[in-house]
Order: sequence, then C-alpha cells, then structure tokens
Amino acid sequence: MKTPTVSVIVPTLQEENYIEKTLSNLQKVKTPIEIIVVDGGSIDKTVEIARNFADKVYSIRKRGISIGKNYGAKYAKGDILVFLDTDVIFPLDFVEKTQKTFEDSTVVGATCNIMPSIFRLDAILFFHFYNMFLRALTQIKPHSRGEFFAARKHAFLRVNGFDEQMPCLEDHDLANRLSKQGRFVFIPDLTVYESLRRIQKLGFWRVIGTWFMDYLSYMLRGKPISRAWQPVR
Repeated sequence: MKTPTVSVIVPTLQEENYIEKTLSNLQKVKTPIEIIVVDGGSIDKTVEIARNFADKVYSIRKRGISIGKNYGAKYAKGDILVFLDTDVIFPLDFVEKTQKTFEDSTVVGATCNIMPSIFRLDAILFFHFYNMFLRALTQIKPHSRGEFFAARKHAFLRVNGFDEQMPCLEDHDLANRLSKQGRFVFIPDLTVYESLRRIQKLGFWRVIGTWFMDYLSYMLRGKPISRAWQPVR
C-alpha cells in the first residue's frame, strides 16, 4: 500500500513568540511534508517569520481557528491533514507514526497523548487522566483535543471539516463526525507537549472548569456554553 503523504496545517494569530521554533522544527522532520500556515490577521511578525519556513502562507481576513484550519485544508496536497497548534512541541518522528497509523485504510482520523511542556504536578496528573479518558472514548464516541489532530483528507472534506460556528470544542465535534466515516483512533506511542500558556495566565482550575462545562454542554446539547474562545498571548 502507498504511504500516505502529509500536509501539516498551523493556524496562527499573533504568534511571533512561537512560530519560528515550531516551523523550524517541522523543517527538521526527515519525512517529506507540506507545511501550511494560515494566519487570521496578525499585526506582529507572525506572517513575516512564517514565510521563511512554510511552503504556503495564507493571510485571511476572517478570524477563527476552525476557519483557518478549513482554509488550509482546502489548499493542502497531502492525503493526510495534520493540524498542530503553534505552541506545541512534537517529536520529529510524529509524521512517520501518523503515516503508519493511516496505512490502515479504515482509519479516517487520529489524535495522541498531549502533555504539558513544563513540570507542573497538577497539570501532569490532569493531562495523564485526560489522555486515558480520550483513549477510552475512542472505543465509544471519539473526541480529540486540537493540539494534534490528524484526518484523512477525503473524509475531512466529506464531513465539511471543522464547524466554523463553534467557538471551541470544534476538534471534539469533528472527531465525532469523522467516526461515522470510519475509525477514529488514538496513537498510543505518540505524545506532543503544549505550553500551558492559558493555564498560566488564567489559572488551572478556571481553565479546567471552563473545559468541563463546555464539554458537558456539548454532550447534552451538541454545543458548548462558551460563545467565544479568546486567544491567550
């Protein structure tokens, strides 16, 4: 079976402090990939920096993480779309592990372990539990966080990508919809690390409480309570 090609899509907004490290690390990946950055109107140096590293850089007027992700997917050439947040640290073999996962033709989507990039005991314990929870859910009603989200492009387009009307939990929603097209799986031997900048700025329990209420609302009503998801920079 042909090894699927991969396009990595990174949505950005005011990310000059993170974008160079993220994109320069993507260039170190040995497996050939297409790097796409979609910017939602940054007024800092995000776009300028991205043009030095990415294969394609798009600046769009409409803001919204789902809008940016969908726009990048529209112009991606890869068989597999990998969506990464800008502040995520990833192992350089993540593409190989993703390709191996999608060599199974029944797989249409995937996520992986997500852990904090700094040592903080409460966050480490919570994320460890959350990873176990998401892994268990893939057997029932798949969900995913957005720090790492992989999808087979033809299945992604068939379900119309991310719901641009959802201010948050768009990744959970897409994982659920993709699972109706095939298997949404958890890659157990892959871990990416996020910066915890939201938790550091807003507080651990405030962020976790918001996640819980939005998630509960989504499970009960099909949409989160939050009407907007403000970026933290």
